[in-house]
Amino acid sequence: MSNEVPVIDAKPRERMGSRYTKRLRAAGQLPAIVYGHGSTPTAIAVESKPVLAALHRGLHVFELRHAGGTNETCLVRDLQFGWLGDDVIHIDFARVNLDEEVTVSVALNFVGIPEAAKKVGSVLTHDISELELRCKVRDIPESIRVDLTTLQGDIMTVAQLKLAPGLTAVSNPHAALARIVVVLEEAAGEAATATTAAEPEVLTAKKEEGAAAAAGDDKKKAAPAEDKKK
Repeated sequence: MSNEVPVIDAKPRERMGSRYTKRLRAAGQLPAIVYGHGSTPTAIAVESKPVLAALHRGLHVFELRHAGGTNETCLVRDLQFGWLGDDVIHIDFARVNLDEEVTVSVALNFVGIPEAAKKVGSVLTHDISELELRCKVRDIPESIRVDLTTLQGDIMTVAQLKLAPGLTAVSNPHAALARIVVVLEEAAGEAATATTAAEPEVLTAKKEEGAAAAAGDDKKKAAPAEDKKK
């Protein structure tokens, strides 16, 4: 759990448009918008480096410090990425208070290796990387720790995950967090290769048997004709 709320300076954006926002990003700023709680949506710009560093750590809540000394607590509601999908180019902030209940997606942090995954041919897979939670703003965790050493059987579901008090999973309780898959492709490939290699020999043998039988029949048919000539 993290109660840290970074304070970020927010400057009003006086102009819109792709050219203006491109210049903002080139100057180390991120265009953003703040809305919610019955107030008029406000277009702002924030410093890229501290915001991106906080997002990378899994923080969802920021305190925006506006010109004139007004502060407001905001939740990151949406991130817009560039066409390559590897850089944030716009942020949507929603005004909230710390005791307000919200639904957020939180990253999963998988730790440990279950005993069943240590067997030959077993592969451990992670089906999802985030979990949707319902909780108070002040209780939003940076990430959720998933201890895979507790995995019983070959699958761990959302319902089996132990969450801290105040956190409720909104995701499907039957959805798989992680599972163990037994890989048999190599053995199957070897068997297929052996079968393929054996097929020509079998076919050849059958063809040889057929040819010998046909030759024997031809000799039997030819014998009476030779006797008549004699």
